[in-house]
Amino acid sequence: MTGRKPRADAAVNRAAVLAAAQDAFAACGPDVALDEIARRANVGPGTVHRHFPSKQALIGAVVLDRLTGLADVAGRLAEAADPGAAFTGFLRQLAGEAAHNRVLSLALGTDLGEEVAAATATLRQRVAVLLGRAQRAGAVRADLDPADLHALIIGIIEAERRLPDSRRGLGVDVLCDGLRERGSARVAKAAGRG
Repeated sequence: MTGRKPRADAAVNRAAVLAAAQDAFAACGPDVALDEIARRANVGPGTVHRHFPSKQALIGAVVLDRLTGLADVAGRLAEAADPGAAFTGFLRQLAGEAAHNRVLSLALGTDLGEEVAAATATLRQRVAVLLGRAQRAGAVRADLDPADLHALIIGIIEAERRLPDSRRGLGVDVLCDGLRERGSARVAKAAGRG
């Protein structure tokens, strides 16, 4: 391979396929046909296969794109002035996105290659930084570690999926309330209201 940049139209087509795949997988799950993704992207099936030789490769690319995007958001929030708000804001975004995109959760249980594994590791590391900053600021309970948080997030994502649309966000609200440092002013204020 010569290392040439892809043609502009090829890059546009690839981006269109990725966007269509993300929407299709979110709406229909991982069983959506590649021909349906091609139709949604307004390209021929051959274009999809040129960029992604298998459905697994396409799922991997979609997952990589979302993980990279989430890691970028977490990285930007690591410099936020309010570590507690940055942490809970990120949890809300993560839970909301994952609850509406089941293929991402399902696909993470399979081997999608080294790039996806590296992106997953980067995301986890950046979430750990957000958690540590929020804990040092006294906004999040100190007895929580990144592995605990990961398990809780998985549970909340499933809870959010099961809630009716009118109640979406309740699970992540409960999680964020439960993660607050027990002695924080907000928790004491909330307890006084009850």
